Amino acid sequence: MPEHTPIGLEDETATVRALTHSGNFHVDETLGYVILHYALAPQGDLRGRVLAETPIDRLDFARTRAPDRIRSADIVFDVGGTYDPTNGRYDHHMKDKPLRADGTPYSAAGLLWKAYGVAALRNILATPLAAPMDADGLAAIWQIIDQSLVLPVDQDDNGVAKMGKLSLADIVSACGPAWDTAERHGPEAARAREAQGFANAAVAVATHLVNMVDRARAGLKAANRVMAAYEQADDKRILVMETGMPTEKVIFEHDLPVVYVVSPAGPDQWNVKAIPPKRGDFGQRVSLPEAWAGLERDALARISGVPDAVFAHPARFICGAASRDGALKMARLALEIDAASKQPAT
Repeated sequence: MPEHTPIGLEDETATVRALTHSGNFHVDETLGYVILHYALAPQGDLRGRVLAETPIDRLDFARTRAPDRIRSADIVFDVGGTYDPTNGRYDHHMKDKPLRADGTPYSAAGLLWKAYGVAALRNILATPLAAPMDADGLAAIWQIIDQSLVLPVDQDDNGVAKMGKLSLADIVSACGPAWDTAERHGPEAARAREAQGFANAAVAVATHLVNMVDRARAGLKAANRVMAAYEQADDKRILVMETGMPTEKVIFEHDLPVVYVVSPAGPDQWNVKAIPPKRGDFGQRVSLPEAWAGLERDALARISGVPDAVFAHPARFICGAASRDGALKMARLALEIDAASKQPAT
């Protein structure tokens, strides 16, 4: 987080001239531009600004390597050979690279996220119906996005670790024109296609960032609800959620002894899902009863004793009933059957 007020945030009406390099573009400067868009001019035209020849809103954005324009810009990123955030310089290609606390080199995106990320999040999350998110909530989401999106971009751009095929880095690269564009269409058309490619890439990155921020916000909300439901549970092995939402992450992060999660799966069905022994693994801490496996409705109701039983998956990791009470009864019966199966023979 910045210790100073980054350029452009102290006066929300003043024009800010931001610049990155022209030529081949990558995910780090594309994400960097998107961060500045949401921090400084979120109501502006993300794509149109790139293609316009003259400024169309307060964020006057350019892609060039002209030294005089680099010197005169307010914010310069991924070019210029200087990291000096107090003066709006965010390059990372120097011998003495700016590093994260763990030693990972920053990319331009990481440096801009550090300075402008909270401001960008505040604007992304602003809605007419919701109260503004408090500082702790913003900091938590900033950290989630930093670790899940920005850090991998830093690693990829600096050659530390590839993001992998069909990653955001690949999507951005695919927006660039083919190597022979100038041969086939001429230099002027090639420059235009490069600008269009960056604009298209920025739209793709912006969509991804906004979706990730919204999922991070919802994840924090889910964590609070999961912990509240756990505190209220009579049997800590059975977590009853009144709304469907992700629970596994919270269960493992807090080392909760939850075996089954009971939650609605639609207007007329509640499911019982078994928790795996390790997060993301196959298998279950306690599998559903073997006698239920693969059965549906009447057959399952007869053998389970739950009148509104709907199904039990053959792999014994999920089952369901038409009602909350029915699903909760199935979870309790499954635990009883498991406990009985482990009793020593007499």
